[in-house]
Amino acid sequence: MAATKILIAGFGGQGILFAGKAIAYTGLKADKEVSWLPSYGPEMRGGTANCSVTVSDEPIGSPIVDKPDILIAMNLPSLEKYLPETEKNGYIIFDSSLITPQGTRDDVITVGIPATKLASDNGLEGLANMIILGKVIKETGIFTLERIESSLSQMVPAKKAELLKNNLKAIELGYNY
Repeated sequence: MAATKILIAGFGGQGILFAGKAIAYTGLKADKEVSWLPSYGPEMRGGTANCSVTVSDEPIGSPIVDKPDILIAMNLPSLEKYLPETEKNGYIIFDSSLITPQGTRDDVITVGIPATKLASDNGLEGLANMIILGKVIKETGIFTLERIESSLSQMVPAKKAELLKNNLKAIELGYNY
């Protein structure tokens, strides 16, 4: 893997930054070079949020992801904003529960997953971000399912074991969708 540039975007409160942190930590545990750059509006929850993550075999020159190889869009404004910026042959993975794309591109791989609905239907409210993360892993092969699960197990403290269990369940749900 040379460098994979990932942009996760949506509203504050959708777990954008945590999903980015999970990717970055997994890259770190895989002995990769990583950068994680969160960005959010002043209103936080409900405002705009995005997170740039780069995972590379070589040192990373800039943490800014302006042309993502993988775009994860959690809402329509994010999809509309970053769709034109996504690299040719890149991936656009979006929450089809919340987004009905008005237009797509022929030169990217576009995958919708009803993450918010799946989260609600499976008692995993608030974990649409992890469901999409599972789908990203399956579609792109950036990491194995086992590697991300192992990293998440190290990220989430033991006193929050129930949260870990639900996060792992959400990732597997997205991976197997």
